Amino acid sequence: MAKPRVHEVAKELGLTSKEVLAHLEKIGQPVKSHSSTIEESLADRVKTELSNGSKTESTKAAPKKAEAKAKKAPAKKSEPKAASDEAQASKPPASKTEKTPKSPAAETKAPPKKASEAPATKPAAKPAPEKKAAPAPEVAPAPPVEEAPAPDDAVSVHRGITVQDFAEKVDRAPNEIVKVLLGLGEMMTVTQSMSDEAVELVADDLGLSVRIVDPAEEEVEGDDGAEEEDEGVELVDRPPVVTVMGHVDHGKTTILDAIRKTDVVSGEAGGITQHIGAYQVHFADREITFIDTPGHAAFTAMRARGAQATDIAILVVAADDGVMPQTVEAIDHAKAAGVPIIVAVNKIDRPEADPQRVRQQLSDQGLVPEEWGGDTAFVDVSAKTRQNLDGLLEMILLTADVTLDLKANAEAMARGVVIEAHLDKGRGPVATVLVKKGTLLKGDAVVGGIAWGRVRAMLDERGNEVEEATPGQPVLGLGWNSVPEAGDEFRALVDEREARSVAAEREQHRRAAEQVARKPASLSALLSRTLEGETPELNLLIKADAQGSVEALADQLAKLDQSTVELTVLRKGVGAITENDITLAQASNAIVIGFNVIESGAARQLAEEEGVDVRTYRVIYQAIEDIESAAKGLLGPELREKPMGQAEVRAIFRVPRAGTIAGCMVLDGIIRRNARARLARDGSVIYESTISSLKRFKDDAREVAAGYECGIGIEGYNDIKEGDLIQAFEIEEIAR
Repeated sequence: MAKPRVHEVAKELGLTSKEVLAHLEKIGQPVKSHSSTIEESLADRVKTELSNGSKTESTKAAPKKAEAKAKKAPAKKSEPKAASDEAQASKPPASKTEKTPKSPAAETKAPPKKASEAPATKPAAKPAPEKKAAPAPEVAPAPPVEEAPAPDDAVSVHRGITVQDFAEKVDRAPNEIVKVLLGLGEMMTVTQSMSDEAVELVADDLGLSVRIVDPAEEEVEGDDGAEEEDEGVELVDRPPVVTVMGHVDHGKTTILDAIRKTDVVSGEAGGITQHIGAYQVHFADREITFIDTPGHAAFTAMRARGAQATDIAILVVAADDGVMPQTVEAIDHAKAAGVPIIVAVNKIDRPEADPQRVRQQLSDQGLVPEEWGGDTAFVDVSAKTRQNLDGLLEMILLTADVTLDLKANAEAMARGVVIEAHLDKGRGPVATVLVKKGTLLKGDAVVGGIAWGRVRAMLDERGNEVEEATPGQPVLGLGWNSVPEAGDEFRALVDEREARSVAAEREQHRRAAEQVARKPASLSALLSRTLEGETPELNLLIKADAQGSVEALADQLAKLDQSTVELTVLRKGVGAITENDITLAQASNAIVIGFNVIESGAARQLAEEEGVDVRTYRVIYQAIEDIESAAKGLLGPELREKPMGQAEVRAIFRVPRAGTIAGCMVLDGIIRRNARARLARDGSVIYESTISSLKRFKDDAREVAAGYECGIGIEGYNDIKEGDLIQAFEIEEIAR
């Protein structure tokens, strides 16, 4: 079992972490912070001493010193809580039933007149414990006992928690949890991991409120000392963290470079800036932190892991080009992350620039300019001529001041977010981290996700070594034992041993969570929820070969009876299904609907890894019928498409009486003769048929594996062009 932490011991005793830390220092066993672990024997000693000490003179009434402290026992107001604690802890023994005969009338009057009534009951051998039984007859110490484990609204439990650990969290016996699970139809032992549904059902049955979080988040949410650290400490302003998004051709990188060069020229003329994924600029005696994300996928991945690293999103739109598909995609990601958006209308120096048209197009996307009565700030800039860049920086600071309260405790132990990480040949695992709270010092032990280490060195964005990193400052940290994941939260701990222990515990919890993880949404799950009488919610991402098809499919879905299924279309787009679509679907628990389009190889692999349900259709009504049938509970056997492989057309050969033969290179999987196949061109499906002929050189082949060349003939189709993709697949029936 993991060693208990100071804040857990404090929570169990009903004390603050500071009181437990003070007691540990008093008995000669000091620890550094509330998150430090202590030995089981020391924890038991602390519980015993504190339960007999100053706060608990009324909590447990010191069995050995009852007569000496009988006068003090009623002097505290924690008796009701202690009563409920002892009522649950010592319910089986009937040793304290002698309290009940003790004059209930006198006992009920005792709490209001503690000082005068306490001496009156002193002749009894154990007067103080008898006080605790007094509130019990009044009505209900029993219901408060039920809620005792969750004084902060809900108990946080990590995904994949075992029955035994869950029982400890909610202060119940493991066999009681097993009994409840058995009544719910789940046969489990105390060492088995519970699914999210099982945790929620057991908690509901016990009348408890629980919140299911990732293993790393549980430590943060259950960290009572985090707020205590801020008490009495002057909070300092921290720089806003800004992510720049937009279409790749609209000047996102140019704006970043222009802002960065302006800052370098003003600060270090001729200095060389080292790219570390994040950097700071200085403006109006203040700092702004920019995150240079590798693309929209990384932004969504951070949101999916719950790491809100970004405070403000800047949407870059070219004034001469207007809103593009990737612009809409960027808006989707920023809205999903729940951050304020500032629109930078770039390239206003060009003659064909039309900033008003950009405003009109973005208004259709829900971003109404402030000058039109909306709440979105628009700034016209030119990255090439550096026109109005100061206005953009000023708007960032204004938005941060008005919308956000960006303050942090610089004296606490550091915590923040991993922006990006990689394996460097010369320096080993390195990670760019953004400090959100506290100060990160050189030599600190850190843990991020399942990676841990000691900070050997820290570099700023210009490659200069720094000794400390303050809130809002990004640095490149060296000294990790493995590469942490982008979006992981990192924390500074007392020593390497504790960091190693925390990382190992998280890895164990993560493995357990993966085994019982809740599967993403699927039409089968939709069916089961419908059969239970629950109105299910279904999030959809729609991709089609043309905008008209997208609108037609969206309109047909909108006409479905919303009383049976609540449909929400997260994104509508034209083109092939990409990794970005899969990532957004995974983060939002959505199903991807493709009409006359295919998914790329990387997207298909990512969908399989993440368990995202991707469905492609050739007839629009098949998609409608599938979802409608799921709502009505009429789904028959599922016909699922199983990809076999794909080949790229490299050359075209015209063969008399045989038609057109495509000279292909098999990219992945296998291509089998007589298998079903579709021909795709520029991401859109052109034709679907079967493979009529398959040859290796002049010989007929039954199948051709990846990495080999072959000749492929498509049944009934000759208009094949170089660069086309031929995807082979088979249809299998799966019982629902």
